[in-house]
Amino acid sequence: MEKMYHIDFDDSHKALYAILPGDPGRVEKIASHLDNPRFFHQNREYTTWLGELSGKTVMVISTGMGGPSTAIAVEELYQTGVRNFIRVGTCGGMALPVTGGDVVIATGAIRMEGTTKEYVPIEFPAVANLDVTNALVEAAKKLGKKWHTGIVQCKDSFYGQHSPDRMPSGYELKDKWEAWKKAGCLASEMESSTLYIVSQILGARAGCVLNVVWNQEREKAGMSNPHCHDTEGAIKTSVEAIRILIRGEG
Repeated sequence: MEKMYHIDFDDSHKALYAILPGDPGRVEKIASHLDNPRFFHQNREYTTWLGELSGKTVMVISTGMGGPSTAIAVEELYQTGVRNFIRVGTCGGMALPVTGGDVVIATGAIRMEGTTKEYVPIEFPAVANLDVTNALVEAAKKLGKKWHTGIVQCKDSFYGQHSPDRMPSGYELKDKWEAWKKAGCLASEMESSTLYIVSQILGARAGCVLNVVWNQEREKAGMSNPHCHDTEGAIKTSVEAIRILIRGEG
């Protein structure tokens, strides 16, 4: 096949499984947890390494920030043969029990972004694949991580969340934030709903595990609010989950 336009490679990699961080700078770190890690390609925001787990080729590729570049990555990776996707990223906690250093395994996402509206009407839910989610939970338990499962908010504007008062539409942003909290939303991030919707439409399996950096709601409430920028727990959870999925395919 010809090389895909944006990721700039074809199906020669033979990977059925892909780990998707947003940050290109995190790709090599994740790949170091695989057997025989090696650089594969780089184009635009898409930095790609390959490795093996349980004898199967596994890809690690960055998606950049937000829905549009994530959708492009999933679309083109699917055309090159990838069928299983796990996003590894960061998030800010919303529910008070969620603290910095925990991992959140997103069972579904609020579609507060624009990309997926060009795929399917907003009434259609953004939901993770059950097999992938179960593998992530099993992996987190095995690794002894403090984990949470539930709904996350997926947004387009980082500063809309953190500086709503200076936005002309801040009244809507703040009202919806309060609604998500009351409904039990665990955390906020920027890529999960796009990953879930695009994967659903393509017929791929997708899940998402997130490192909690901090929780602004705990800070507002005067509670302890540790900050954690170390993504190692979420990374190890994703890698172990892929081992579990490969074993299940056996």
